[in-house]
Amino acid sequence: MTQNVALLNIVGLSGSLLQHAPHIWAYAKGCCTQTIEQDLPALTTTSQSTMLTGVKPKTHGIVANGWFNHQANEIQFWKQSNALVQAEKIWDDAKKINSQTTTANICWWYNMYSGVDFSVTPRPIYKANGRKIPDCYTYPASLRDDLQQKLGIFPLFKFWGPAADITSTQWIADAAIQVYQQHQPNLNLVYLPHLDYPLQKLGPEHPEIPHHVKKIDDIVKKLLDFYQGQDVKVILLSEYGITPVDSPIHINRILREKFPNDLAIREEDNLEILDAGASEIFAVADHQAAHVYIKDPSKIRAYKTFLQTVSGIDKILDAQDQEAFDIHHSRSGDLLLISEHDHWFTYYYWLDDAKAPDFARTVDIHRKPGYDPCELFIDPKIKFPRLKIATKLFQKKILKQATLLDVIPLDATLVKGSHGNTDVPEQYQPLLICPKTVKNEHQKTIDNTQIKQLVLDLMFESF
Repeated sequence: MTQNVALLNIVGLSGSLLQHAPHIWAYAKGCCTQTIEQDLPALTTTSQSTMLTGVKPKTHGIVANGWFNHQANEIQFWKQSNALVQAEKIWDDAKKINSQTTTANICWWYNMYSGVDFSVTPRPIYKANGRKIPDCYTYPASLRDDLQQKLGIFPLFKFWGPAADITSTQWIADAAIQVYQQHQPNLNLVYLPHLDYPLQKLGPEHPEIPHHVKKIDDIVKKLLDFYQGQDVKVILLSEYGITPVDSPIHINRILREKFPNDLAIREEDNLEILDAGASEIFAVADHQAAHVYIKDPSKIRAYKTFLQTVSGIDKILDAQDQEAFDIHHSRSGDLLLISEHDHWFTYYYWLDDAKAPDFARTVDIHRKPGYDPCELFIDPKIKFPRLKIATKLFQKKILKQATLLDVIPLDATLVKGSHGNTDVPEQYQPLLICPKTVKNEHQKTIDNTQIKQLVLDLMFESF
Protein backbone atom coordinates (compact mmCIF):
# COMPACT_ATOMS: atom_id res chain seq x y z
CA MET A 1 0.00 0.00 0.00
CA THR A 2 1.26 3.49 -0.89
CA GLN A 3 0.30 6.51 1.20
CA ASN A 4 0.11 9.65 -0.91
CA VAL A 5 2.27 12.47 0.45
CA ALA A 6 2.60 16.19 -0.27
CA LEU A 7 5.87 17.96 0.55
CA LEU A 8 5.21 21.72 0.75
CA ASN A 9 8.35 23.87 0.66
CA ILE A 10 7.48 27.16 2.42
CA VAL A 11 10.64 29.06 1.57
CA GLY A 12 12.11 31.09 4.43
CA LEU A 13 9.78 29.78 7.15
CA SER A 14 11.54 29.73 10.51
CA GLY A 15 10.54 29.51 14.15
CA SER A 16 10.42 33.28 14.54
CA LEU A 17 7.61 33.48 11.95
CA LEU A 18 5.31 30.70 13.17
CA GLN A 19 3.48 33.01 15.59
CA HIS A 20 2.17 34.96 12.58
CA ALA A 21 0.87 31.84 10.79
CA PRO A 22 -2.18 30.56 12.72
CA HIS A 23 -3.07 27.79 10.25
CA ILE A 24 0.49 26.44 10.03
CA TRP A 25 0.80 26.75 13.81
CA ALA A 26 -2.41 24.80 14.36
CA TYR A 27 -1.23 22.06 12.01
CA ALA A 28 2.16 21.93 13.73
CA LYS A 29 0.52 21.22 17.10
CA GLY A 30 -0.54 17.79 15.85
CA CYS A 31 2.79 17.06 14.18
CA CYS A 32 6.45 16.65 14.99
CA THR A 33 8.16 20.02 14.52
CA GLN A 34 11.95 20.05 14.16
CA THR A 35 14.66 22.42 13.08
CA ILE A 36 16.61 21.25 10.03
CA GLU A 37 20.36 20.87 10.24
CA GLN A 38 21.69 22.08 6.89
CA ASP A 39 24.76 21.70 4.75
CA LEU A 40 26.92 24.60 3.76
CA PRO A 41 25.93 26.62 1.87
CA ALA A 42 22.23 26.95 2.78
CA LEU A 43 21.03 27.89 -0.70
CA THR A 44 17.99 27.02 -2.80
CA THR A 45 19.31 24.39 -5.17
CA THR A 46 21.87 22.97 -2.74
CA SER A 47 19.32 22.46 0.02
CA GLN A 48 16.64 21.07 -2.27
CA SER A 49 19.07 18.65 -3.90
CA THR A 50 20.22 17.34 -0.52
CA MET A 51 16.62 16.83 0.64
CA LEU A 52 15.63 15.01 -2.54
CA THR A 53 18.72 12.78 -2.80
CA GLY A 54 19.59 12.19 0.84
CA VAL A 55 23.29 12.78 0.18
CA LYS A 56 25.68 15.68 0.73
CA PRO A 57 26.73 18.29 -1.87
CA LYS A 58 30.10 16.57 -2.34
CA THR A 59 28.10 13.67 -3.82
CA HIS A 60 25.16 15.32 -5.61
CA GLY A 61 27.35 18.15 -6.94
CA ILE A 62 25.00 21.10 -6.43
CA VAL A 63 27.46 23.34 -4.60
CA ALA A 64 25.42 26.54 -5.07
CA ASN A 65 22.76 28.03 -7.33
CA GLY A 66 25.52 28.60 -9.88
CA TRP A 67 29.20 27.86 -10.37
CA PHE A 68 32.08 28.19 -12.83
CA ASN A 69 31.91 25.64 -15.63
CA HIS A 70 35.56 24.82 -16.27
CA GLN A 71 34.86 23.19 -19.64
CA ALA A 72 32.82 26.12 -20.99
CA ASN A 73 34.90 28.73 -19.12
CA GLU A 74 31.63 30.37 -18.07
CA ILE A 75 29.83 31.19 -14.86
CA GLN A 76 26.42 29.54 -15.13
CA PHE A 77 23.46 30.26 -12.85
CA TRP A 78 19.98 28.82 -12.48
CA LYS A 79 20.28 25.99 -14.98
CA GLN A 80 17.29 23.65 -14.99
CA SER A 81 18.34 20.19 -16.19
CA ASN A 82 17.92 17.56 -13.50
CA ALA A 83 20.92 15.71 -14.93
CA LEU A 84 23.09 18.24 -13.09
CA VAL A 85 22.13 16.51 -9.83
CA GLN A 86 24.58 13.62 -9.64
CA ALA A 87 22.70 11.30 -7.30
CA GLU A 88 19.57 9.22 -7.22
CA LYS A 89 16.42 11.18 -6.38
CA ILE A 90 13.50 10.34 -4.15
CA TRP A 91 11.20 9.47 -7.08
CA ASP A 92 13.78 6.98 -8.36
CA ASP A 93 13.83 5.20 -5.01
CA ALA A 94 10.03 5.33 -4.78
CA LYS A 95 9.71 3.53 -8.11
CA LYS A 96 12.14 0.87 -6.91
CA ILE A 97 9.86 0.19 -3.96
CA ASN A 98 6.71 0.29 -6.09
CA SER A 99 7.10 0.61 -9.85
CA GLN A 100 3.62 2.15 -10.10
CA THR A 101 4.55 5.14 -7.91
CA THR A 102 4.00 8.53 -9.56
CA THR A 103 5.50 11.90 -8.66
CA ALA A 104 4.50 15.50 -9.43
CA ASN A 105 7.14 18.21 -9.10
CA ILE A 106 5.52 21.63 -8.99
CA CYS A 107 8.36 24.14 -9.23
CA TRP A 108 11.08 22.57 -7.07
CA TRP A 109 14.42 23.20 -8.76
CA TYR A 110 16.18 21.14 -11.46
CA ASN A 111 12.76 20.23 -12.70
CA MET A 112 13.44 19.59 -16.38
CA TYR A 113 14.09 16.11 -17.82
CA SER A 114 13.99 14.59 -14.33
CA GLY A 115 11.99 11.40 -14.77
CA VAL A 116 9.05 12.52 -12.65
CA ASP A 117 5.63 11.82 -14.09
CA PHE A 118 4.32 15.40 -13.96
CA SER A 119 6.37 18.57 -13.73
CA VAL A 120 5.85 22.32 -13.85
CA THR A 121 8.61 24.92 -13.76
CA PRO A 122 8.90 28.63 -14.68
CA ARG A 123 10.49 29.13 -18.08
CA PRO A 124 9.97 32.27 -20.16
CA ILE A 125 9.90 32.50 -23.93
CA TYR A 126 12.89 34.51 -25.16
CA LYS A 127 12.20 36.29 -28.45
CA ALA A 128 14.86 37.35 -30.93
CA ASN A 129 14.03 41.04 -30.39
CA GLY A 130 14.94 40.80 -26.69
CA ARG A 131 11.43 40.32 -25.31
CA LYS A 132 10.92 37.94 -22.40
CA ILE A 133 7.41 36.49 -22.40
CA PRO A 134 5.95 34.79 -19.29
CA ASP A 135 5.47 31.06 -19.67
CA CYS A 136 6.23 27.73 -18.02
CA TYR A 137 7.64 24.36 -19.02
CA THR A 138 5.79 21.17 -18.17
CA TYR A 139 5.96 17.45 -18.60
CA PRO A 140 3.97 16.19 -20.28
CA ALA A 141 3.91 19.18 -22.64
CA SER A 142 0.12 19.15 -22.80
CA LEU A 143 -0.02 19.94 -19.07
CA ARG A 144 1.25 23.46 -19.81
CA ASP A 145 -1.70 24.30 -22.04
CA ASP A 146 -4.17 22.69 -19.68
CA LEU A 147 -2.92 24.59 -16.62
CA GLN A 148 -2.60 27.94 -18.36
CA GLN A 149 -6.05 27.63 -19.87
CA LYS A 150 -7.50 27.13 -16.37
CA LEU A 151 -5.22 29.34 -14.29
CA GLY A 152 -3.93 31.92 -16.76
CA ILE A 153 -0.37 32.37 -18.03
CA PHE A 154 2.24 31.66 -15.38
CA PRO A 155 2.89 35.08 -13.72
CA LEU A 156 6.63 35.12 -14.33
CA PHE A 157 7.14 38.76 -13.37
CA LYS A 158 5.39 38.06 -10.08
CA PHE A 159 7.75 35.11 -9.49
CA TRP A 160 10.95 37.15 -9.56
CA GLY A 161 11.82 40.82 -9.96
CA PRO A 162 10.55 44.08 -8.43
CA ALA A 163 6.91 43.02 -8.87
CA ALA A 164 7.33 39.62 -7.18
CA ASP A 165 4.44 38.93 -4.83
CA ILE A 166 1.94 36.33 -3.62
CA THR A 167 0.42 35.94 -7.11
CA SER A 168 3.03 33.46 -8.31
CA THR A 169 2.79 31.37 -5.15
CA GLN A 170 -1.00 31.26 -5.51
CA TRP A 171 -0.65 30.08 -9.13
CA ILE A 172 1.77 27.32 -8.09
CA ALA A 173 -0.56 26.15 -5.31
CA ASP A 174 -3.53 26.13 -7.68
CA ALA A 175 -1.48 24.19 -10.23
CA ALA A 176 -0.60 21.60 -7.58
CA ILE A 177 -4.29 21.14 -6.82
CA GLN A 178 -5.16 20.85 -10.51
CA VAL A 179 -2.47 18.23 -11.09
CA TYR A 180 -3.63 16.18 -8.13
CA GLN A 181 -7.28 16.36 -9.13
CA GLN A 182 -6.41 15.05 -12.58
CA HIS A 183 -3.69 12.51 -11.82
CA GLN A 184 -3.50 11.73 -8.06
CA PRO A 185 0.31 11.47 -7.89
CA ASN A 186 1.64 9.52 -4.92
CA LEU A 187 4.36 12.10 -4.18
CA ASN A 188 3.63 15.82 -4.60
CA LEU A 189 6.48 18.34 -4.36
CA VAL A 190 5.18 21.92 -4.14
CA TYR A 191 7.38 25.03 -4.00
CA LEU A 192 5.87 28.08 -2.26
CA PRO A 193 8.35 30.98 -2.62
CA HIS A 194 6.46 34.05 -1.41
CA LEU A 195 8.31 34.74 1.86
CA ASP A 196 11.62 34.78 0.02
CA TYR A 197 10.79 38.21 -1.43
CA PRO A 198 9.81 40.32 1.59
CA LEU A 199 12.35 38.62 3.86
CA GLN A 200 15.19 39.64 1.53
CA LYS A 201 13.78 43.08 0.80
CA LEU A 202 12.71 44.03 4.31
CA GLY A 203 14.46 41.63 6.67
CA PRO A 204 12.73 39.17 9.03
CA GLU A 205 12.17 41.73 11.81
CA HIS A 206 10.39 44.32 9.66
CA PRO A 207 6.86 45.21 10.88
CA GLU A 208 5.34 44.27 7.50
CA ILE A 209 6.57 40.67 7.68
CA PRO A 210 3.59 39.34 9.73
CA HIS A 211 1.30 40.56 6.92
CA HIS A 212 3.30 38.56 4.36
CA VAL A 213 3.38 35.48 6.62
CA LYS A 214 -0.41 35.66 6.87
CA LYS A 215 -0.64 35.62 3.06
CA ILE A 216 1.38 32.42 2.73
CA ASP A 217 -0.44 30.95 5.73
CA ASP A 218 -3.76 31.33 3.91
CA ILE A 219 -2.40 29.52 0.86
CA VAL A 220 -0.99 26.72 3.00
CA LYS A 221 -4.40 26.35 4.68
CA LYS A 222 -6.01 25.92 1.26
CA LEU A 223 -3.49 23.21 0.38
CA LEU A 224 -3.84 21.51 3.76
CA ASP A 225 -7.63 21.44 3.46
CA PHE A 226 -7.41 20.06 -0.06
CA TYR A 227 -4.79 17.37 0.54
CA GLN A 228 -6.22 16.23 3.86
CA GLY A 229 -9.61 15.98 2.18
CA GLN A 230 -7.97 13.58 -0.27
CA ASP A 231 -6.30 11.55 2.53
CA VAL A 232 -2.86 12.85 1.54
CA LYS A 233 -0.25 13.14 4.32
CA VAL A 234 1.28 16.63 4.34
CA ILE A 235 4.84 17.59 5.31
CA LEU A 236 5.73 21.28 5.62
CA LEU A 237 9.35 22.38 5.45
CA SER A 238 11.58 25.28 4.61
CA GLU A 239 14.83 24.95 2.70
CA TYR A 240 16.53 27.70 4.72
CA GLY A 241 15.80 30.52 7.14
CA ILE A 242 16.64 34.13 6.38
CA THR A 243 18.63 36.33 8.78
CA PRO A 244 18.78 40.13 8.97
CA VAL A 245 21.72 41.63 7.08
CA ASP A 246 23.12 45.15 6.97
CA SER A 247 26.49 44.87 5.24
CA PRO A 248 27.21 43.74 1.68
CA ILE A 249 30.69 42.48 0.84
CA HIS A 250 31.76 43.42 -2.69
CA ILE A 251 34.14 40.49 -2.90
CA ASN A 252 35.21 40.89 -6.55
CA ARG A 253 35.87 44.60 -6.06
CA ILE A 254 38.00 43.77 -3.03
CA LEU A 255 39.99 41.23 -5.03
CA ARG A 256 40.33 43.61 -7.97
CA GLU A 257 41.63 46.44 -5.81
CA LYS A 258 44.17 44.19 -4.07
CA PHE A 259 45.20 42.21 -7.18
CA PRO A 260 44.47 44.59 -10.08
CA ASN A 261 46.02 42.36 -12.71
CA ASP A 262 44.41 39.11 -11.60
CA LEU A 263 40.76 39.80 -12.45
CA ALA A 264 40.45 39.98 -16.24
CA ILE A 265 38.10 42.85 -17.11
CA ARG A 266 37.13 43.48 -20.71
CA GLU A 267 35.75 46.82 -21.86
CA GLU A 268 32.93 46.40 -24.35
CA ASP A 269 31.03 49.41 -25.65
CA ASN A 270 32.57 51.47 -22.81
CA LEU A 271 31.21 49.08 -20.18
CA GLU A 272 33.09 46.45 -18.15
CA ILE A 273 32.65 42.70 -18.42
CA LEU A 274 34.25 40.15 -16.09
CA ASP A 275 36.18 37.63 -18.20
CA ALA A 276 36.16 34.70 -15.80
CA GLY A 277 37.96 32.29 -18.12
CA ALA A 278 40.93 34.66 -18.44
CA SER A 279 41.09 35.61 -14.74
CA GLU A 280 43.64 34.39 -12.24
CA ILE A 281 41.05 34.73 -9.50
CA PHE A 282 37.36 35.67 -9.22
CA ALA A 283 34.43 34.98 -6.92
CA VAL A 284 31.02 33.59 -7.80
CA ALA A 285 28.84 35.31 -5.20
CA ASP A 286 25.63 33.62 -4.06
CA HIS A 287 23.87 35.14 -1.06
CA GLN A 288 26.15 34.47 1.94
CA ALA A 289 28.43 32.12 0.01
CA ALA A 290 31.09 32.82 -2.58
CA HIS A 291 33.06 30.19 -4.47
CA VAL A 292 36.50 31.61 -5.32
CA TYR A 293 38.19 30.09 -8.36
CA ILE A 294 41.98 30.34 -8.64
CA LYS A 295 43.85 29.44 -11.82
CA ASP A 296 47.28 28.78 -10.26
CA PRO A 297 47.07 26.35 -7.31
CA SER A 298 50.37 27.63 -5.94
CA LYS A 299 48.69 30.98 -5.19
CA ILE A 300 45.81 29.60 -3.13
CA ARG A 301 47.58 30.07 0.19
CA ALA A 302 48.49 33.69 -0.58
CA TYR A 303 44.96 34.55 -1.63
CA LYS A 304 43.56 32.83 1.46
CA THR A 305 45.91 34.78 3.71
CA PHE A 306 44.66 38.05 2.21
CA LEU A 307 41.01 37.05 2.47
CA GLN A 308 41.49 36.38 6.18
CA THR A 309 41.91 40.15 6.57
CA VAL A 310 38.56 40.99 4.92
CA SER A 311 35.88 42.07 7.36
CA GLY A 312 32.57 40.19 7.42
CA ILE A 313 33.84 36.77 6.31
CA ASP A 314 33.04 33.98 8.76
CA LYS A 315 34.68 30.99 7.07
CA ILE A 316 37.33 30.50 4.37
CA LEU A 317 37.34 26.87 3.31
CA ASP A 318 40.08 25.39 1.12
CA ALA A 319 39.74 21.94 -0.43
CA GLN A 320 40.65 20.15 2.81
CA ASP A 321 38.22 22.26 4.82
CA GLN A 322 35.48 21.67 2.26
CA GLU A 323 35.99 17.92 2.63
CA ALA A 324 35.24 18.29 6.34
CA PHE A 325 31.98 20.07 5.48
CA ASP A 326 31.07 17.52 2.76
CA ILE A 327 30.98 20.13 -0.01
CA HIS A 328 34.25 19.56 -1.87
CA HIS A 329 33.42 18.78 -5.51
CA SER A 330 34.93 19.50 -8.92
CA ARG A 331 32.43 22.36 -9.27
CA SER A 332 33.44 23.97 -5.98
CA GLY A 333 35.72 26.96 -5.81
CA ASP A 334 39.32 26.53 -4.69
CA LEU A 335 38.16 28.53 -1.70
CA LEU A 336 34.61 28.74 -0.38
CA LEU A 337 33.77 31.89 1.55
CA ILE A 338 30.88 32.06 3.99
CA SER A 339 29.92 35.47 5.30
CA GLU A 340 28.95 36.30 8.84
CA HIS A 341 25.18 36.00 9.26
CA ASP A 342 24.64 39.78 9.10
CA HIS A 343 26.68 40.14 5.87
CA TRP A 344 26.28 38.87 2.31
CA PHE A 345 28.30 38.84 -0.94
CA THR A 346 27.55 40.86 -4.07
CA TYR A 347 28.81 39.90 -7.51
CA TYR A 348 29.85 43.51 -8.32
CA TYR A 349 33.28 43.78 -9.90
CA TRP A 350 33.28 47.30 -11.44
CA LEU A 351 34.79 50.17 -9.45
CA ASP A 352 32.72 52.90 -11.12
CA ASP A 353 28.94 52.52 -11.56
CA ALA A 354 29.25 54.35 -14.89
CA LYS A 355 31.18 51.28 -16.11
CA ALA A 356 28.64 48.71 -14.85
CA PRO A 357 27.46 46.37 -17.63
CA ASP A 358 24.03 47.07 -19.12
CA PHE A 359 22.56 43.90 -17.59
CA ALA A 360 23.44 45.08 -14.06
CA ARG A 361 20.41 47.41 -14.02
CA THR A 362 18.03 44.76 -15.38
CA VAL A 363 16.53 41.47 -14.18
CA ASP A 364 18.93 39.05 -15.85
CA ILE A 365 19.54 35.97 -13.72
CA HIS A 366 21.50 34.09 -16.36
CA ARG A 367 23.99 36.71 -17.54
CA LYS A 368 24.98 38.10 -14.16
CA PRO A 369 28.06 36.29 -12.80
CA GLY A 370 26.43 35.91 -9.41
CA TYR A 371 23.16 36.21 -7.55
CA ASP A 372 21.64 39.70 -7.37
CA PRO A 373 18.90 40.32 -4.75
CA CYS A 374 18.74 43.96 -5.88
CA GLU A 375 16.55 42.61 -8.70
CA LEU A 376 13.73 42.72 -6.14
CA PHE A 377 13.89 46.53 -6.07
CA ILE A 378 13.16 49.44 -8.36
CA ASP A 379 15.96 52.01 -8.23
CA PRO A 380 14.81 54.69 -5.76
CA LYS A 381 16.80 57.25 -7.74
CA ILE A 382 14.31 57.02 -10.63
CA LYS A 383 11.93 59.96 -10.14
CA PHE A 384 8.93 58.51 -11.97
CA PRO A 385 9.48 54.73 -12.02
CA ARG A 386 5.99 53.79 -13.18
CA LEU A 387 6.24 56.17 -16.12
CA LYS A 388 9.65 54.80 -17.07
CA ILE A 389 8.44 51.19 -16.84
CA ALA A 390 5.30 51.94 -18.85
CA THR A 391 7.36 53.66 -21.54
CA LYS A 392 9.80 50.75 -21.74
CA LEU A 393 6.99 48.19 -21.93
CA PHE A 394 5.29 50.20 -24.68
CA GLN A 395 8.54 50.19 -26.66
CA LYS A 396 8.94 46.43 -26.15
CA LYS A 397 5.39 45.18 -26.60
CA ILE A 398 3.85 47.66 -29.01
CA LEU A 399 6.76 49.07 -30.98
CA LYS A 400 8.70 45.77 -30.84
CA GLN A 401 11.87 47.65 -30.01
CA ALA A 402 14.87 46.06 -28.33
CA THR A 403 15.17 48.21 -25.20
CA LEU A 404 16.40 47.54 -21.69
CA LEU A 405 14.10 47.62 -18.70
CA ASP A 406 16.93 49.19 -16.72
CA VAL A 407 15.26 49.98 -13.40
CA ILE A 408 17.28 47.81 -10.98
CA PRO A 409 19.41 49.70 -8.42
CA LEU A 410 23.13 49.19 -7.83
CA ASP A 411 22.83 50.01 -4.12
CA ALA A 412 23.36 46.72 -2.30
CA THR A 413 22.63 48.29 1.09
CA LEU A 414 18.93 48.10 0.19
CA VAL A 415 18.96 44.34 0.86
CA LYS A 416 17.94 43.49 4.44
CA GLY A 417 17.82 39.68 4.53
CA SER A 418 19.98 36.82 3.28
CA HIS A 419 20.93 33.16 3.82
CA GLY A 420 23.72 30.68 3.20
CA ASN A 421 25.50 30.54 6.53
CA THR A 422 24.22 27.67 8.68
CA ASP A 423 25.61 29.00 11.96
CA VAL A 424 22.67 31.29 12.70
CA PRO A 425 20.44 31.92 15.75
CA GLU A 426 17.83 29.22 16.34
CA GLN A 427 14.88 31.48 15.54
CA TYR A 428 16.13 31.80 11.94
CA GLN A 429 16.73 28.11 11.33
CA PRO A 430 14.49 26.24 8.85
CA LEU A 431 11.73 23.94 10.01
CA LEU A 432 10.26 20.53 9.28
CA ILE A 433 6.63 19.97 10.32
CA CYS A 434 5.75 16.32 9.75
CA PRO A 435 3.10 13.84 10.89
CA LYS A 436 4.50 11.95 13.85
CA THR A 437 6.23 8.64 13.29
CA VAL A 438 8.16 6.34 15.60
CA LYS A 439 11.39 7.60 14.05
CA ASN A 440 10.90 11.33 14.47
CA GLU A 441 8.56 12.14 17.33
CA HIS A 442 11.28 12.60 19.99
CA GLN A 443 13.86 14.38 17.85
CA LYS A 444 14.32 18.16 18.15
CA THR A 445 16.42 18.40 15.01
CA ILE A 446 16.75 16.49 11.75
CA ASP A 447 19.60 16.47 9.28
CA ASN A 448 18.45 17.48 5.82
CA THR A 449 19.91 14.25 4.41
CA GLN A 450 17.29 12.35 6.47
CA ILE A 451 14.27 14.01 4.88
CA LYS A 452 14.27 11.81 1.79
CA GLN A 453 14.03 8.62 3.86
CA LEU A 454 11.44 10.17 6.17
CA VAL A 455 9.21 10.87 3.17
CA LEU A 456 9.71 7.37 1.78
CA ASP A 457 8.87 5.87 5.17
CA LEU A 458 5.68 7.90 5.30
CA MET A 459 4.75 6.86 1.76
CA PHE A 460 5.36 3.16 2.24
CA GLU A 461 4.51 2.91 5.95
CA SER A 462 7.80 1.22 6.82
CA PHE A 463 8.00 2.94 10.18
